[in-house]
Amino acid sequence: MPRFKTEFAGYGVRFSPFFEGRLLVATGQCYGILGNGRLHVLELLPNSPVIAELASYETNDGVYDCCWSESHETLAVAGIGNGSVKLYDHSLPPTANPVRSFEEHSREAQSVDWNPVRRDSFLSGSWDDTIKLWTIDRPTSVRTFREHSYCVYAAIWCPRHADVFASASGDRTLKVWDVRDPVSTLTIPAHAHELLSCDWNKYDASIIATSSVDHTVRVWDVRAPRAPMAELAGHSLAVRRVRFSPHRESLLLTASYDMTVRLWDFRKEDSVVGQYPHHTEFAYDIDESVLVEGLLASVGWDEFVYSWPLGSDPRAGFP
Repeated sequence: MPRFKTEFAGYGVRFSPFFEGRLLVATGQCYGILGNGRLHVLELLPNSPVIAELASYETNDGVYDCCWSESHETLAVAGIGNGSVKLYDHSLPPTANPVRSFEEHSREAQSVDWNPVRRDSFLSGSWDDTIKLWTIDRPTSVRTFREHSYCVYAAIWCPRHADVFASASGDRTLKVWDVRDPVSTLTIPAHAHELLSCDWNKYDASIIATSSVDHTVRVWDVRAPRAPMAELAGHSLAVRRVRFSPHRESLLLTASYDMTVRLWDFRKEDSVVGQYPHHTEFAYDIDESVLVEGLLASVGWDEFVYSWPLGSDPRAGFP
């Protein structure tokens, strides 16, 4: 199966919504604690174990998250350790990038996500406890959301409603927001420990998943938020990322500090449907291509990017 050595610890991986097999990868030197970072644009080559690098961009701090534009096939955004949010255009030479740097966060920019419905705006979430709404044609943020009392680890758009997003925080809450309102519309005390990520179900806009330091994933129905509709336990360390599959309504993907990637069906009693122990350090992010059903990619602190079809072994062909 294809893999790529990044040289820095992996923090984020996202498939392009426009090109089959194109990946965006966020990395940080010295595990992102200090040093530089790098944003990679990669391409899976047909019938090859090689992943080609189309472009890479150096940063003065670690790159903690990344996402593709939903409206321009060559644009991407990255969240940087110094709090900046940078816009890249990989159709331009490296010396012309970043094409813009948004510098309002006072601490690490931990999360970036592009609006998949309206496609004209994106979010950033930061360790300064805030979330900011941006558009690429404005040098300053459109709005800042200030309710979390501790680090914001994720701010994710609803895939069905243009103005709705959710956020996950170290203050142990999941919040749902409408950008037209400065205050959140719902707060759920989702876990007893820090939340590290959240994601919306791609088929039901009432369902959100959260992951936590407590090793679990919980699935919530925002119409009945008093208790989770499912709890997925099996990881032995913090679950750093949870993502819903874009192809199967009940399938969840997780990446954990226990160095494994897992697949879950939250509607089944025996919920684990796949387990991949291919990383040798923290597994940090996992994604599934929206264009190719079952095509997965993961990154970890072992400095490797892996990509593989669902049901196969990511380590096939490697010692």
